[in-house]
Amino acid sequence: MNSQLAERIRQHSASFSKGQRMIARYIEEHSDQVAFMTASKLGSTVGVSESTVVRFATEIGYSGYPALQQAMQEMIRSKMTSTQRLERTSRNIPAHRLLDEVLDQDIDILKRTKENVDREAFYKAVDALVDAKTVYVLGAGSSLALATFLAHYLRLVFDTVHLVEATSEATILQQMVRIGEGDAVIAISFPRYSKKAVKTMKYASSQKATTVAITDSPLSPLAQYASHVLLARSDMVSFVDSLVGPLSVINALIVTVAIKKKNEVADTLRKIEKIWDEYGVYEKVDEKGN
Repeated sequence: MNSQLAERIRQHSASFSKGQRMIARYIEEHSDQVAFMTASKLGSTVGVSESTVVRFATEIGYSGYPALQQAMQEMIRSKMTSTQRLERTSRNIPAHRLLDEVLDQDIDILKRTKENVDREAFYKAVDALVDAKTVYVLGAGSSLALATFLAHYLRLVFDTVHLVEATSEATILQQMVRIGEGDAVIAISFPRYSKKAVKTMKYASSQKATTVAITDSPLSPLAQYASHVLLARSDMVSFVDSLVGPLSVINALIVTVAIKKKNEVADTLRKIEKIWDEYGVYEKVDEKGN
């Protein structure tokens, strides 16, 4: 169990009611299961009321049960293997509920991202990126999809954008050999954190480049080498990383940087539209849909 959570339970144990002691014991023995239980489910499993579970969470210093549950999820998320994630989902969520559960979880992630995002940090990161000469974007594992999306749109904003191939440390450093002051690196990583992304940020920082980390926590290993940290909620949906939170922050980042460079971007878009029309890049559909 998370050492911080264990310490909170220990510090408050003297004042626990009988029901709260039962909850504490169950959490200590089954933390991986409790992390994904509702307050109602935990209460019925232990044999106490839902309100007792909620009071337990506030008693040990959390704002409520969701905050306690979130702390437990973050604790085990970086430790669970993909097989364990898949097994947990099949055990805890009925098959006919999977669509609703996944959609509800993504909605919750977006809400928590909006509530917790540091707006000052976001706009400082935008200002730092606007004048970058060359932008490098890196994402390993599932974050590669986010990095590819980000790089695609940033190429409409900046003259030079490199999507860094994270096949090996040597390959990464070779692609970034010319990086220096005035350039920028955006690295994206969520639990389980990519060592390649961390080492990339460390190298870019040593070369005095602007470093922007898109990650989930100030304690993320990327954060220690970042000039700017953009936090977004991420979570597990079975063995799949739910990245709707960071994708939404990335959308906002692209739009805001583009608005800051509106004249250049508008000129680029006009030229692209002309090329698309001239070469028939897209199929035209009439008003009737034919």
